[in-house]
Amino acid sequence: MTLERFDTGVAHPARRYNYWLGGKDNFAADRESGDLLARSYPAARIAARANRAFLQRAVGHLAREAGIRQFLDIGTGLPTADNTHEVAQRIAPESRIVYVDNDPMVMVHARALLTSTPEGQTRYLEHDLRDPATILAGLEILDRSQPIALVLVAVIHFLPSQDQAREIVTTLLDALPSGSYLTMTCATTDFLTPELKANWDESLRTGRSDVIPRTRPEFDQFFTGLELVTPGVVPISEWRPDPSAEENPTPVEASLFGAVARKI
Repeated sequence: MTLERFDTGVAHPARRYNYWLGGKDNFAADRESGDLLARSYPAARIAARANRAFLQRAVGHLAREAGIRQFLDIGTGLPTADNTHEVAQRIAPESRIVYVDNDPMVMVHARALLTSTPEGQTRYLEHDLRDPATILAGLEILDRSQPIALVLVAVIHFLPSQDQAREIVTTLLDALPSGSYLTMTCATTDFLTPELKANWDESLRTGRSDVIPRTRPEFDQFFTGLELVTPGVVPISEWRPDPSAEENPTPVEASLFGAVARKI
């Protein structure tokens, strides 16, 4: 695959997220987009780090306490430290992970960086969340008769339609067996001051932002019929926080809801 397949002059969420995390795999358009959003929401970089920390804690819980050995991570983004497979395979080397993203640059890096333990497996699929049927058709390394953790971290909020987002999540969960898990985070403006919320709304109106926040009731809808893992739906920094963490963002700084739930 070559880098000719995408336009480096157009910002992409995966590369913008990489920029906020301090990575080098981004272009001027991604940095410009990231800086514009950060002007409206100054804590954007803190939120990105908090979201990554939530992912690592959630995957650690699923692998260690819940005994999950299979993960479907959609919207994985560019590889950084402690990706899903690294966290899971450090606990259970036999874990199998399928990553999915729609940025061709992620594929380029995935080939080099998303390695696996000898006992486990990792695969990368270049597909779009909006086409769940195609994603489900490519899960050869996962045993669909055994529980699978569906990971949708900081990706649902790129879908403008709540109805479409719920339909996609339902389609994916319906294809997984009982005992599977849904791990999700999504941006929200519920915790923001009126001024910050107005800035966010203006960014959406002017096209500077493509992040569509969800309210608490809207986020709750994704977990209908599932068994929430304690502490339920909370700001991401409050989901089983690590007492040794150097950074403990407030809900205003990390304005995302997060939750993990089991399919009954």
